[in-house]
Amino acid sequence: MFTGIVEEIGTVRHVAETASGKRVEIGAERVLERLAVDDSINVAGACLTIVARDDRSFSVDVVPETLARTTLGRLARGSRVDLERAVTPSTPLGGHIVQGHVDATTALRARRAEGDGARLTFVLPKPLARYVVQKGFIALDGASLTVASLARTTFDIALIPHSARRTTLGALREGDLVNVEVDVIGKYVERLLSASRSS
Repeated sequence: MFTGIVEEIGTVRHVAETASGKRVEIGAERVLERLAVDDSINVAGACLTIVARDDRSFSVDVVPETLARTTLGRLARGSRVDLERAVTPSTPLGGHIVQGHVDATTALRARRAEGDGARLTFVLPKPLARYVVQKGFIALDGASLTVASLARTTFDIALIPHSARRTTLGALREGDLVNVEVDVIGKYVERLLSASRSS
């Protein structure tokens, strides 16, 4: 489990095809302080398992299911990715409960400067529309954000200057894709209500 508070932006050092998908090596500094083989890490919104590490980088295996559902299949040498280590019992819950289970990808439709920050408008994936609420939580590339406004086919994020600097969202351009994870609590509530009605 994660909180959606990005700890560091890592840089992809190497991508290799494997029999089970791809192995991605990511250069990092801060997250390596408490990271071992078999640990979970959130990479651009996807929960992955550390399969190797050294003093400057770590490696993860990305299977076809993840490559198909996320933007990770587009990673290449030099790509930048948001990173967050899994929470511990003492981790402050500064964002919201993020599983690292990407629901869909979506594109940045428009970007407008707001002082040193920005207003980002994204396409609202139709299958996820019922889970997205104004002033509710959403995770984009692993970053916990608040839905600033909501329309029938789009939603907006108000990106503060600090988040623009500390995440890859600050460098997004119109048309770029991001990984989306909606608030899991809404999905559980829907499932429970559906089961209650059917019984």
